[in-house]
Amino acid sequence: MIRLAHVAMSFGERILFDNVDLSLHKGQRYGIVGANGSGKTTLLKILAGEMAPTQGQRHLPAHLRLGVLQQNHFEYEQIPILDVVLRGRKRLWDLRQEQDQLAHYARLSEAQGRRIAELEILIADLGGYDAPAEAATILNGLGIGADLLHQPMAVLSGGYKLRVMLAQCLFSQPDALLFDEPNNHLDIYSIAWLADYLCSYQGITVVVSHDYHFLNQIATHILDIDYETVTMYRGNYQVFMEAKTLARHQKEQEIARLEKKQAELQAFYERFRAKATKARQAISRKKQLDRLEEIVIKRSSRIAPAFDFRQNRPAGQMVVRLTDLNKSYGALNVLRNLSFEVGRGQRLAVIGPNGIGKSTLIKILAGQLGYENGRLDWGYEVAAGYFPQNHAEIIPPDSTPYTWLYQFAPSELVSTIRSILGRMLFGNDDIDKRNAALSGGEMARLIFARLMLERPNLLLLDEPTNHLDLEAIEALSRALINYPGTVIFVSHDRHFVEQVGTAVLELHPAGFRYFEGNYTDFVSRKGLDLLDRDIKTPKKLPFSQTVPVNPKSKSDVQARRLVAKDLARLRNRIQQCENRIAELENRLKALDQLFADDSIYLPERQTTFQQSYSEQQSLKNRLEQEFAEWESLQRQVQEASTRLSELDSKQ
Repeated sequence: MIRLAHVAMSFGERILFDNVDLSLHKGQRYGIVGANGSGKTTLLKILAGEMAPTQGQRHLPAHLRLGVLQQNHFEYEQIPILDVVLRGRKRLWDLRQEQDQLAHYARLSEAQGRRIAELEILIADLGGYDAPAEAATILNGLGIGADLLHQPMAVLSGGYKLRVMLAQCLFSQPDALLFDEPNNHLDIYSIAWLADYLCSYQGITVVVSHDYHFLNQIATHILDIDYETVTMYRGNYQVFMEAKTLARHQKEQEIARLEKKQAELQAFYERFRAKATKARQAISRKKQLDRLEEIVIKRSSRIAPAFDFRQNRPAGQMVVRLTDLNKSYGALNVLRNLSFEVGRGQRLAVIGPNGIGKSTLIKILAGQLGYENGRLDWGYEVAAGYFPQNHAEIIPPDSTPYTWLYQFAPSELVSTIRSILGRMLFGNDDIDKRNAALSGGEMARLIFARLMLERPNLLLLDEPTNHLDLEAIEALSRALINYPGTVIFVSHDRHFVEQVGTAVLELHPAGFRYFEGNYTDFVSRKGLDLLDRDIKTPKKLPFSQTVPVNPKSKSDVQARRLVAKDLARLRNRIQQCENRIAELENRLKALDQLFADDSIYLPERQTTFQQSYSEQQSLKNRLEQEFAEWESLQRQVQEASTRLSELDSKQ
């Protein structure tokens, strides 16, 4: 159990929360929610022991092991990815390192031989011989396949390095997991895998997240930071919101009642304090007023940004048209023969798994990337505004919110720029602080402030809901729906896509599909919800009886034939892999029996021992690789089966 007793946290005069008493129990999963800047990350750091509260105490059992998602991946740049994860269990890692050192000795003393025997038992007791396969399974679930396990961390992008650190944390077998926005760098498949993992985890889980569906799936309790305190609600996010709406209504009514009472007492006192006939009553009212003023009115921190997107002038009827556009990174073809057209006023949702080319498409449209061949034609008077997934791409750290925004409209009134920053919740003290000190949510709102200031007629948004709190996401959805211009956006947030999109572009390994209609219509036609968090076990949805069934196109038939061929090939490789695993396990079993006989460690049998031990280590390494390969092949079969189901259900 983790317990907070009378905990308070403040920065100067700003109070985040006060007099917090919480007990977090084994087997429960707690989602921390609240407005940007309310103290969610701070509360998580207090629970982790990384930050001391202003007042109060944190109590932990003596041997409780905490698993915290680390950001120190730069320390592992030249270390193989699998080894980075295996280091999550320090005791096991140290024993394996000692075992490896002894294995390199040309000759062993009798004591060293017996130590090797001890290490075999200790490592086996800690599950050491299953550990590489377990680590590979975790990495595979997070989208890192067997082909990368023995590559150094340096080959991965920043987002995938964080996945490795997440895998290390999960592999460490902690008693409590503390995660700050763990799904920001995960695709829909990995988020689904993580949610399943956490739901089966037996320890304490505490997660900061702005993902409505993720919290609904995993949370047994919600910790709400608001009104300068932390309130615990039992249930998932949907249950919390129902209770929170009622509690907030009652709280606002109480605040309004107190303010009205104060105003009435103040008015009576001011009116009658100089009249002798009313002096006694006026003094009584003043005493009541003084008592009321001692009551500190704590207001909600839930304030949504006031998004308001406009356009200087409308674009033509056709905004952008792509014809057979191709983009590659070396030998990797990301976009192949991509063709579609977006008209004025449309809001196109671009969906698909990570690495399929969604961000690449947005960057091409924004002029940040080129393309090999094909055509990209713009309509009349199109002016695009770009929101990148990586905010640091366009916001320099050494500037300030005001100076950065001012450069895009130097002739604009100072009051206008300040007003837009205010609408994005930047106070007087915030507009002059360095951008390097901004949170992810603040950087996102600053980019939106630029889009509001520049008034483009086309918005290109790459994961715009990342780092925004739930109130801000709802406000953004409403603003985009009311925006008269055109929007092309990438998102994994099903609720956001469903609300905002009027058309869907699905990118998949076999190509793409453009669908006129919102996401609900797309799902009913396709029969598969690609943004469902249970996507790893695709659920077929019934087709509407009013929709005519169209014959499959020639390209669909060809695609199905190729996928079916790949599926058969993958299943054959799995069978071969399982045969090799069985052979390796049989030979290792024979060697285990050999080492169980103490005579193998006698000096006269050193040569036999050394040869047998070297063979054992080699076989174990091969077995690890085979298990990793088997996991990777199973995932590929799953993806190919899903794709085959899609093609079979396509109308």
